[in-house]
Amino acid sequence: MLKYLKETNLNLTQECLEKLEEFKNLLLFWNKKFNLTTITDDLGIEIKHFEDSLIKESYFFKNANVCEIGSGGGFPSIPLMCLRKDLKFTLFESVGKKCTFLNEVINNLKLNAEVINARAEDAGKNPIYRESFDIVTARAVARLNTLSEYCIPLIKKEGLFIAYKGEKNGEEKEAFNAIKTLGGTLIKSDFYNLSYDMGERSVFIIKKVISTPEKYPRGKGKERSKPL
Repeated sequence: MLKYLKETNLNLTQECLEKLEEFKNLLLFWNKKFNLTTITDDLGIEIKHFEDSLIKESYFFKNANVCEIGSGGGFPSIPLMCLRKDLKFTLFESVGKKCTFLNEVINNLKLNAEVINARAEDAGKNPIYRESFDIVTARAVARLNTLSEYCIPLIKKEGLFIAYKGEKNGEEKEAFNAIKTLGGTLIKSDFYNLSYDMGERSVFIIKKVISTPEKYPRGKGKERSKPL
């Protein structure tokens, strides 16, 4: 059961491993219906999805109310909830079919999460969600400058934006103006390698220091077409 993940340096409980095994089976089953992931081999799922989601879980402080943008197949949120019962998640996903999958996983694994079928830019303007989360996270959704405009408006002042990214490519420099404009400051850039030579990854930790100006997110696709 999850033989590759067991051989990493992650300190996972038996309960967590059992939940991740069930999640893996659900992911592969639903992937035949929906396009959730192109990674379907055991090594890829266990390292590129599971290890990558969990390797920096210490950045998620205890009892945090967390929001994930563009949840898709449920990374990093589902593995994090399998390990950390103290975390509460709200998952924003714009594709209805993927929301169906996420709800199925949450119900089967009895996780502490709510799935919202909505676009990030709409959530950021909604007073119910705007500046209401301790932590906002996202993985491989967009470049950091665009992603910041989706995510930072949702974070409480003094909260964190934890951005999971790929290989080191200078995105944090490109996103400097966007992060500052939206009320954030980059406090840590963490670069690491996955096990089994499965590639380099990055995590950027951004702290929200002032409230986001009301006009952001701009909406109508401007976050991608004309990034800050």
